Amino acid sequence: MRIDLVSIFPDAFAPLRQSVVGKAIEHGLLEIHAHDLRDYASDRHRTTDDEPYGGGPGMVMKAEPFLRAVAAIEAASGSRGRVIVPSPQGRALTPAVARSLAAEAHLVFLCGHYEGIDERVPLALRADEVSIGDYVLTGGELAAMVIVDATARFTPGVVGDAASVAGDSFAAGLLDYPHYTRPPVVAGLDVPAVLLSGNHAEIARWRRKEALRRTLRRRPDLLAAADLSPADRRLLEELAAED
Repeated sequence: MRIDLVSIFPDAFAPLRQSVVGKAIEHGLLEIHAHDLRDYASDRHRTTDDEPYGGGPGMVMKAEPFLRAVAAIEAASGSRGRVIVPSPQGRALTPAVARSLAAEAHLVFLCGHYEGIDERVPLALRADEVSIGDYVLTGGELAAMVIVDATARFTPGVVGDAASVAGDSFAAGLLDYPHYTRPPVVAGLDVPAVLLSGNHAEIARWRRKEALRRTLRRRPDLLAAADLSPADRRLLEELAAED
C-alpha cells in the first residue's frame, strides 16, 4: 500500500517510522511519502491560507495548493488514490472503516489547520472525511497518523500474528479482555488462577466473560450492536447475578 500525506508540517509524520508501522515500511509492505503543502503554493510567500469569505475568526486553508498536490501525487504514482481528509465532521473511524481503507492500494491524506480546508477541496476530489473522535485538534496530522496506524494493522503482513488483530478491542464489537504476563504476582496482585490452569476451554470462556464484563461496565452502548451468541447471553446473565 502507498500512503501520501500532505501537510504544512511534513516532519510531523516522523513517528510513523517507528514500531510496527516502521517495520512494515522497512519490509516494503507500506510506502509512505510526506509532502509539504507549501511546495504547491503559487506565490513567493508560499501562502496556503486566507481569510474566510463572509468574515469571522481564523483563517481557511486555500483549495489550490491541495488540488495541485493531489495532481502531482497522481502524476508521480500513476494513481489518484483514495483521498482522506481527517475532520471532526467526518464519519467515525471504526474497525470496519479501517478495514475498508486497508483494502485500498493507495491512500492520500490531506491535513488541515486553522478553521479547516476550503470546502471545495473534498467536493472536487470526492474525498472521504474521517473523524477519530468528537473533539478538535490543532491540525490533521495527529488524526492522519491515528487513521494510518489503525488501517495498517489490517494490511496483511504488517502485524506478525494476525490472531492478535482479530482479538483486538472492537474487532468483535466488544472491548478486549484483560491481559497478563510474568511474573505471577505484581504489587500483591495475582494473575487469575484460570490463566495458569492449562485448561484452554476454561481460559477461552473466562476471556469472553471478562470481555463482556468490561464492555458492560465501560461501554454498555457497544452491547446493543454486538453480535452476541446464546453463550454470550448466558454469560451476561451470570454477570448480572454477580452484581
